[in-house]
Amino acid sequence: MTDNAAGGLASEGRTGADGCTQQRAKSARETHPFLTSKQAAFHLGLAVVTLKGMRRNGTGPRCRKHGRDWRYHIDDLEAWSLSNAAGGDHG
Repeated sequence: MTDNAAGGLASEGRTGADGCTQQRAKSARETHPFLTSKQAAFHLGLAVVTLKGMRRNGTGPRCRKHGRDWRYHIDDLEAWSLSNAAGGDHG
């Protein structure tokens, strides 16, 4: 691992958005594993209103209510995303 210009860590040999997403997910698990609806939607590449609608319909990722706010655990987002993968060879 090496320091990048943004002050974070970058995996050697990893380039592109996929490596960046994986690094952000790893960092989130270690520091703040519960994401807001806005953060979770960004992580999944969805609009916030889409994620909220999915939560109301019971079709979105698992979430928890902390006080009056809904939170999504990063591991639940990853599991939901993987369970919805379809088509092609993503291996």
